Amino acid sequence: MTANLEGKVALITGAARGIGFASAGKLLSRGARVAIADIDGEAAGAAAKSLGGGEDVIAIKADVGSADSIRDMMEQIDARWGRIDILVNNAGGGKLQPFLEATLEEWERTFQLNLTSAFLIGQAAAQRMSASGEGGAIINITSVSGQRGGERRAAYGSSKAGLEQLTRIMAVELAAHGVRVNAVAPGPIAPAPGVFIHNQAEQDAYLNLLPIRRFGKPEEIADAVAFLASDESRWVTGHILNVDGGMGAAGMTTRGAQSARASQNKPA
Repeated sequence: MTANLEGKVALITGAARGIGFASAGKLLSRGARVAIADIDGEAAGAAAKSLGGGEDVIAIKADVGSADSIRDMMEQIDARWGRIDILVNNAGGGKLQPFLEATLEEWERTFQLNLTSAFLIGQAAAQRMSASGEGGAIINITSVSGQRGGERRAAYGSSKAGLEQLTRIMAVELAAHGVRVNAVAPGPIAPAPGVFIHNQAEQDAYLNLLPIRRFGKPEEIADAVAFLASDESRWVTGHILNVDGGMGAAGMTTRGAQSARASQNKPA
């Protein structure tokens, strides 16, 4: 069954590329009108154009770390469509730093970007959804880094863990207003061609943690977003949906050791 989002208005932050862009394309293909918000205004415009532009897609330059910019973003959507039915809090990031070297400045910036922004945008969107009398759906993009301990992720992992708890609290409080709130927690996603995020040793370490032995694709996260945005998930709220190749479920594995032994025993 295809999720029908005909007539719905969706706001996706950090949507000029990656998971946000894939989600924008997916929701648009299901009939939604989509606001592509990104701190890179030119990239947002290019993304909107590549999706066909027209009346159903707009690009908004927005800094989710700024309350003033968030307010302007919401006002632009009000002026264009007068409503919002779906919010995807996708914008986020953070510099990876060893715990002993992590700075207060980076800690606060990461929390502002990953958690405070979702609070502010989620509140503004939920107020509009509640006032419309028709409710809506909010999807927060978290991370398996918010569920498992990992190196160099004190700020990033903690902020994503906080976003998971905020998701549950929002779901409980907003249910009475017809607003469902869920989260998608991606595992490691393959970078775009020409983009290098992890060295080979880090890639191998990730792959050894994944029962499905490959990196995910932005489109696979977008599929989960579309499900949670649609009426097909109408009795789902307060849920954290891992889309992670099994990483969150996996424990100790000997697969790497088995591969090493196989290589050692292979005839020359």
